[in-house]
Amino acid sequence: MSSEGFWNNTEQSTRIVKELKNLKATVEPWELSSKKYHELIELIPLLKDEDKDLVLDLIRNADSLLVIIDKLEFQVLLGGPFDKNSAILSINSGAGGTESCDWAGMLLRMYSRFAESHGYSVKTIDILPGEEAGIKNVTILIEGPYAFGYLKAERGVHRLVRISPFDANSRRHTSFASVDAIPEIEEELDIKIDEKDLRVDVYRSKGAGGQSVNTTDSAVRITHLPTGIVAQCQNERSQFQNKQTALKILKARIYEAQQRKKAEELKQTDADKKRIEWGSQIRSYVLHPYNLVKDHRTDFETGDTQKILDGGLDGFIEAFLKFKANK
Repeated sequence: MSSEGFWNNTEQSTRIVKELKNLKATVEPWELSSKKYHELIELIPLLKDEDKDLVLDLIRNADSLLVIIDKLEFQVLLGGPFDKNSAILSINSGAGGTESCDWAGMLLRMYSRFAESHGYSVKTIDILPGEEAGIKNVTILIEGPYAFGYLKAERGVHRLVRISPFDANSRRHTSFASVDAIPEIEEELDIKIDEKDLRVDVYRSKGAGGQSVNTTDSAVRITHLPTGIVAQCQNERSQFQNKQTALKILKARIYEAQQRKKAEELKQTDADKKRIEWGSQIRSYVLHPYNLVKDHRTDFETGDTQKILDGGLDGFIEAFLKFKANK
């Protein structure tokens, strides 16, 4: 980064700055724990029974070190090939009209809050608002170290049970929305895509947008015909930029589909394996007649539903990663 002309190449400098952040996220906690450990070792010979202040200081430092070690042990669970990468998160409302669109909107808020609490940035790539409320579908880029490692735990169908604010008779409704997460892959993937296998459609942005976004056909949708995988982008200023972003997401989705197919072939004998499809929800959020959020894979649950909807997902994510590591 200190070399002459480094910042002249925007693509290269952006990639290397991200790599540096990832390396720091790995190295700095280890350095901090090592420093705290040696500070404790140096203080122990000075310890005297009557020196209560020093005893309390040692206890505080030891507790602080344990917290760091717990985080480091948890980070070991994030050892997948792309766990350090940023995440491309997609949310799709299920059947149920306005009710499900509103639920998808609540999930978007939940993951945006989760990202903010971890210091991640959130960028909307594509969004289709609901007709009355919420969203029909949205794709966002969550940028930051280990974003994909965390959010891969969220892939699946999420179920909401509540008294509907859209029902004049205040009846209880059940809504579904699916969540998918794939890693943002900066390095070149070994994926051959033939131009003749792509269908590129341009259309006018349906989002709020900025100047000229809603007045030109700048949004791009790319369909990979052999697999039916689709990627689209309407966030960038030009059709060219939207196409490049959509193509990047398409490659990542094709790669992820290939990896899932391989994993499925290796786990054909796993009776507990569940596909991401309607009816196989991974988590239920019950707001009536009681408050409970429960993960059906790990049985981890909490009654503090508001904390979860405000992005406090760490307990669920940690439980899932430990569950996967022990399988």
